[in-house]
Amino acid sequence: MKWICSQIGAREHYAIPRVLHRQGKLDSLYTDFWASAPWRLIGKLTGKASLATRCHPDLAGAAVTAFNIQALKASRQRFSNPYEGFLQVGKAFGQQVVSDLVKSEKWKVKSGNPPNSQLPAPSSTIFFGYDTGFLEPALWIKARSGKSIVCQMDPARYEVDLVKSEEKRWPGCARHFVEVPEAYFKRREAEWTAADLVMVNSEWSKQALMKQGVPESKLAVVPLAYEATHDEGRGTRDEGYGNAEKSSRRSTFDARRPLRVLFLGQVILRKGIQYLIEAARLLEKEPIHFDVVGSIGISEMAITSAPSNMTFYGPVSRDRTEEFYRSADLFVLPTLSDGFALTQLEAMAYGLPVIATPNCGEVVTDGVDGLIVPASDVNALAEAFQLILQDPEKLQAMSEATGAKLEQFSLARLGDNLAGLEQRLA
Repeated sequence: MKWICSQIGAREHYAIPRVLHRQGKLDSLYTDFWASAPWRLIGKLTGKASLATRCHPDLAGAAVTAFNIQALKASRQRFSNPYEGFLQVGKAFGQQVVSDLVKSEKWKVKSGNPPNSQLPAPSSTIFFGYDTGFLEPALWIKARSGKSIVCQMDPARYEVDLVKSEEKRWPGCARHFVEVPEAYFKRREAEWTAADLVMVNSEWSKQALMKQGVPESKLAVVPLAYEATHDEGRGTRDEGYGNAEKSSRRSTFDARRPLRVLFLGQVILRKGIQYLIEAARLLEKEPIHFDVVGSIGISEMAITSAPSNMTFYGPVSRDRTEEFYRSADLFVLPTLSDGFALTQLEAMAYGLPVIATPNCGEVVTDGVDGLIVPASDVNALAEAFQLILQDPEKLQAMSEATGAKLEQFSLARLGDNLAGLEQRLA
């Protein structure tokens, strides 16, 4: 079967269309912006280097349709509510994809091809897209007997309601409140209805969507894929910091060289930062330090009241991100809700065991390459850190196990999973 892929942005580094292109199954890719050679040059000349990243060499020779001018105009729009922006951008993109599909259909008719070949989405073609930009082309293709798959990237309304309850539980902790319009949820629900399959990246998301009315028979769990770059892995780290090799030579942690724990991601209530702060407070007299890296979404009061064994760095460059990974002994993800959380695999690529909750992608094997703790449980989180402090050899053993885990989330495995979806639709 052939696939038509559609996505706003460089989601997952174009993993889905890349895998399909390698397999010879990609009919075409629709995206909002694609950095062909001229656009990469424009990006350099205008100082907008980010434009140059909106492409991938694995898709050389693929049929890519992008709407660059419209995307640049949309990037200059400002919305008082970001979700209103997601709605407008998603709908506009969906309409652009349909417009191009219509042109393609008319061209095939004009070219004199047999009637059945004029359909760009016959029963042998699958349309794949991501939530918010999926609805219009999915309905168009459905009307022509095509099949479609929508990837729902997060647990949707269930996650938003969860965060609202946390805002009430921790008054004054969130930096600001954003009300999600009902139209945003309704659009996603319409996409789930239009799709033949709803793809999610974790069992957590699957259960959340089932609670929102999506039948289990329509859901498919496909984990994200991850590729470790040549800069990652177990290379040499700066003196004074720990890695898997150095921790194996130490029987204890002390005040001069504490256990370094890295939190990397959005510093927001949904990621469980409030529980990490309280766990750190319980461990303030222990030889442990928490490095919190990422854009700050909690209040100044919450930051200033954090214990002395916790440092907030804010957002950093990619180079500095690598420095933090290399200087850490352990990675922590106390998330309350994540569609997957790719940082788990990124941390393991640096040899870091991961302490995570069950409310995200199933990456950590408890006691093997990390620890699983209940979400929203300060005591359980603190006890997990205590376990590592009391048994550094356990940390070393878990670090050595991280490499094997990465193999389970390869592009090849993603290709196998997509083939499984194909069989379900066939």
